[in-house]
Amino acid sequence: MAKPRDNRQADLLLARLDQIINMKHPLVLLADKVDWQFLDRRFASMCSDGPGQPGLPTRLVAGLFILKHMENLSDEMLCERWVENPYYQFFCGELSFCHKAPFDRSSMTRWRQRLGEAEIEALLQESLSVAHKTGALESKDLERVVVDTTVQPKAVAHPTDARLMHRTLEKLVAFAKREGIALRQSYVRVAKRAAIRAGRYSHAHQFKRARRALKFLNTRLGRVIRDLNRKIKIRGEPELDARFAPLRDLAVKVRHQDHRQRGPKVYSLHAPEVECIGKGKARTPYEFGCKVSIVTPVTAPKGGQFVLHAKALHGNPFDGHTLGPIIADLETLTGVEAHRIHVDKGYRGHNHPDKFRVFISGQVRAVTASIRRQMKRRAAVEPVIGHVKIDHRMDRNYLKGREGDRANAILAAAGYNFRLLIRWLAELLCALFRVLVFSFRQPAIA
Repeated sequence: MAKPRDNRQADLLLARLDQIINMKHPLVLLADKVDWQFLDRRFASMCSDGPGQPGLPTRLVAGLFILKHMENLSDEMLCERWVENPYYQFFCGELSFCHKAPFDRSSMTRWRQRLGEAEIEALLQESLSVAHKTGALESKDLERVVVDTTVQPKAVAHPTDARLMHRTLEKLVAFAKREGIALRQSYVRVAKRAAIRAGRYSHAHQFKRARRALKFLNTRLGRVIRDLNRKIKIRGEPELDARFAPLRDLAVKVRHQDHRQRGPKVYSLHAPEVECIGKGKARTPYEFGCKVSIVTPVTAPKGGQFVLHAKALHGNPFDGHTLGPIIADLETLTGVEAHRIHVDKGYRGHNHPDKFRVFISGQVRAVTASIRRQMKRRAAVEPVIGHVKIDHRMDRNYLKGREGDRANAILAAAGYNFRLLIRWLAELLCALFRVLVFSFRQPAIA
């Protein structure tokens, strides 16, 4: 694909957007503050010069990513809203009102796959830059930070042994049918009944019967795996064996894993990268997804508690072992050195090189009165995490693979920041209006 270029022009037969919308709307003001040239350089760097149709304008792509996570919309819903809302179109760089979207919902998927974590992080960096330019965030707010981790759940069903084995058997049978392989017996009908029985017996605490149903499923799954291996070996087609290898490896792992075993396990067939994470919550003892680190200021910025850094952490690492790399990435992103870092007790034994800059909740030694006041604000990160998860699409990640986990975490944080900027610009506009009204009401002095 050729490098994207923005050659959009105003249509003489259509109404100009700046003539039909309120130019004092917060979304219009935000569009004027964003450095679209910076985002264009970062996004266009992933496209090489060459033949082919140029990609979508980078301002359109960046605006769509911001609007999607700022408004908590799916790709399909964003396409519908974009056609209906002239403010969305103006924010994405359109000059005239469009009655048909110049993009498809799959365009966003392809751009997410094309862009890497560093390029998507430019949106988070630009949100902090706009906050600094508008006075919502000051440099001193970047020197004292709070670091905490949360779980970004994946869009998977709750895993059980019976469900996983049944779904694996169904996928193996579907693969055999798609490749024209005649199985000796598929066991689809009896496997479904066994999976239902296993769930009912477990619910009734009849665990001996539930184990018998699971053993039935395990035996039938092994028969199908061995039958497929024999038939593919008889065919002697290396391409067919290469296509079957990933599914075979997953099926073998599902068949031999046990819920009591330690180490990585398969919790979902379509998302094998999912991890089981326990954060000690009474309502959700275990969550299935990946760990995400969130950094916010420990101070109270004028524009709100912005997210300074967000990063998906795979492998369920110990929180303390992530602190050093996270702070290094934060200082690279913001260009400001972090002088005080406040964390909870899960970070004891951290790997930050300067241990005297890290303050753990409950710490008594080397704590002054000002540091003690800031330690009381460490919990300010908790509502930020709640808003990012509930209102900006981190609560259930629908993007595929580990790359999708990384992209969704950064986009959710950027959407949260831009939502704070919308509110901040609206408050500035109201304050300016109040000042003007007050100045007109003052009587003239003779």
